[in-house]
Order: sequence, then structure tokens, then C-alpha cells
Amino acid sequence: MKNTLVIGLTGGIGSGKSVTADLFKQLGTTVIDADKIAREVIKPHTKAYQQIISKFGSTILQDDQQINRKLLREVIFKEPQNKLWLEALLHPEIRTQLEQAITKVTTPYCIVVVPLLIEKHPYPLVDRILVIDAEEKLQLSRAMERDSADSEQILSIIASQASRARRLELADEVITNTGSINDLKAQVLTLHHKYLSLAKPSNK
Repeated sequence: MKNTLVIGLTGGIGSGKSVTADLFKQLGTTVIDADKIAREVIKPHTKAYQQIISKFGSTILQDDQQINRKLLREVIFKEPQNKLWLEALLHPEIRTQLEQAITKVTTPYCIVVVPLLIEKHPYPLVDRILVIDAEEKLQLSRAMERDSADSEQILSIIASQASRARRLELADEVITNTGSINDLKAQVLTLHHKYLSLAKPSNK
């Protein structure tokens, strides 16, 4: 049973989820990242690793025998059925590990970074939804620079995700990440104090 206020942090590709999560972490908040857990569950010799190789072949591997996540992403976005197959394989294990991590949290609130939280809404693990918002053209430029990917691939990912309007509709709080890092820090600090005040009295 969780004993902490759980904030689900989400946003489209290139919106600034990781930077924002790091700022919360610097304030002493526990941050749990679903994407990091996803990397763990596909490490060599895991059950999911073996099934992914059986499905897509050894060409999906890097020289060090790790799964090439960039190549895997390209494969699943070319074929929707592959995306559904991979989600069915990974999501139950990721959720189990998220639940386990949340039960170990000792801070008044925690941030759980879930890129596809809106797509899976309602998400029973979180108490509130924090959306990191940015215009699509800014998402595109950031993601292309970060991932060394072309615009077509990034746009296909944006199209596959929940719309900006849908994210904002479901958000309890919104951080607008279109300005400077100092502006982002100020918004994070404001929400940090809000979440501390919202945390259950027994956790203070």
C-alpha cells in the first residue's frame, strides 16, 4: 500500500520531462522513471529480451548484445501491431516494478515519470497528473537534436501520442516549458511547495 502522494509527470516527446524531473530531484523529491525501468526489463538474459529477439531477430541487437532501442522504436512505429505486441509484453512488468518502487518511497510526495500516462488514462498508480507542455515545433526541434532523428520519425511519434489538447484536458497541473531554465526552475519550485502542502499529514 502506497503511503506517499504520487505525481504522474508526463508530456509529449521533446517537452522536457527529464529536465523537469531532475529539478524535482534536486529539491529532494523521489523520482521514479518508467523509461529507466523499461531499459532494465529488456536487458540481456531477461525474459523480455529473449522474446524481443525471437520476434524481431538478432539484427535488433547492438555489438554489445544490448537491444538497440532506437532501432526497436523505428520497427514498432512502422507497424502498429508490433507496437501493441511490445506494450503487452513490457507494460505489466514495468507497472509491477513501478508499484514496488512507490511502496518504498519515504518522501512526502514522489514524481513518477510516465511518458504514456495520458494514453493509458486512467492510471491508478498516480494521485495527480503533471503535464510538461510545449508547442509541437519546439518538441520537434528538441527531439531531433537529442535523438539525432529525422523530422518524419519524430512527427510519427508525436502523431501516435495523445494530443496536446488531451494532455491539457486531463492535467491537474501544467508546467509550460517554452522559456529559460530559470523559468522552468521557478515553476518547479512553486509546485514543489504545493505538493508538500497536499501530501497527507501522516507523511509530513
